Amino acid sequence: MTDAVTPREPILRVVPFPADINANGHIFGGWVLAQMDIAGGIVARRAALGPVATVAIEAMEFITPILLRDLISVYAVVERRGRTSLAIRIEVVASREDMSADLKVTSGLFTFVALDETHRPRALPPL
Repeated sequence: MTDAVTPREPILRVVPFPADINANGHIFGGWVLAQMDIAGGIVARRAALGPVATVAIEAMEFITPILLRDLISVYAVVERRGRTSLAIRIEVVASREDMSADLKVTSGLFTFVALDETHRPRALPPL
């Protein structure tokens, strides 16, 4: 079962390479996680106006596999702001080579912390 995909702008779009495929013909879960972390980091860095670090990832479920030649779109939005941290909701959607459908692959909630010049947590700027 897949969720309907709402129109929006992706933070990241990428096509996996043959080196990203596992023995089952699917893209490695770790590769997908890395793309999510990159996209979430972009959104978090913009919101924090500076460096951030990933500190937590809530449970993720892989709904459908990513195949070689799928176009992957990664969407990310700030869901919650704390004093030093941001919770970023990230969703990955795969467009099959024949472009017949967009399929939700996975989603998760990533927490990022704003960092100062000594790599310690710092307060987020006001909205």
